[in-house]
Amino acid sequence: MDELEAEIKTLIVEALKLEDLEPGAIASDEPLFGEGLGLDSIDALELGVALRKRYGIRIESVTDEVKAHFANVRSLALFIRSRQGAYQ
Repeated sequence: MDELEAEIKTLIVEALKLEDLEPGAIASDEPLFGEGLGLDSIDALELGVALRKRYGIRIESVTDEVKAHFANVRSLALFIRSRQGAYQ
């Protein structure tokens, strides 16, 4: 498993207080919203705040493109890498 993906899984569990879920139980390509992990819009906001604090990622507006980045852990990792490169 990718190190950044592992960090994101841990961040999801901690930020959303999912005590009954182990980070390793989240598949990198499992949908985070809807039928996958079952997160909702409030979870998305909390996750966005946690990503900003941990990785300095700022999300100015919610677009279809941003929603696609939040589809699963793998797409979030790609998004973080692309944004970190833009800030360096």
